[in-house]
Amino acid sequence: MKKAILATKIGMTQIFDPDGVLIPVTVLQAGPCYVTQIKTVDNDGYSAVQVGFVDKKEKAVSRDAKGNKEIRNRHGVNKPQKGHFEKAGVSCKRYVREFKFENAEDYKPADEIKADIFAEGDKIDATAISKGKGYQGAIKRFGQHRGPMTHGSKFHRHQGSNGACSSPSKVFKGKGMPGHMGSVQVTVQNLEVVRVDAENNLLLIKGSVPGPKKSLVTIKESVKA
Repeated sequence: MKKAILATKIGMTQIFDPDGVLIPVTVLQAGPCYVTQIKTVDNDGYSAVQVGFVDKKEKAVSRDAKGNKEIRNRHGVNKPQKGHFEKAGVSCKRYVREFKFENAEDYKPADEIKADIFAEGDKIDATAISKGKGYQGAIKRFGQHRGPMTHGSKFHRHQGSNGACSSPSKVFKGKGMPGHMGSVQVTVQNLEVVRVDAENNLLLIKGSVPGPKKSLVTIKESVKA
């Protein structure tokens, strides 16, 4: 892998190509990402580049009139994390990920990775956490068929037979049943970069990208292009 970046999903829109063909695109705020650590074979057993994305505040600690300790921003960066970012010479970041670049030795801490590493026509793989659908039935979750909708059937949207009583006398593993749907890691391969706005660090990707708005998306060069 030679190119990768972290991005947040802004939303979808549509553009026109020079021939006037309408193209649905997903707009991503890609970078800037900053190198926070270089993993080497000698120190870590493998070669990789650790990058940070989106600034994050530190934990705010204050005291009341009685001198009791209060933590207001409890979700901020703690002291060990703050020291890690200060060592790299970058501000505190919300997201930290590793990329196993082929040329990892060419990077240095505090180096900036921007959207212009990609160009129009590049093929990429987008990875994100899909939208959560909550608890859903077998028809929506697995696309199973419904029962008769006529009066008196009493079987409309049930999941159907689970297994015969005497043989095999059990329910096989993997049987489609109601349950939690969505909110899992999804990768969509071979998406096309339609346009790159290097000034604003925007990537316009043809088609849909998994995840809701403002979610974290990992963009990598396609492995099957």
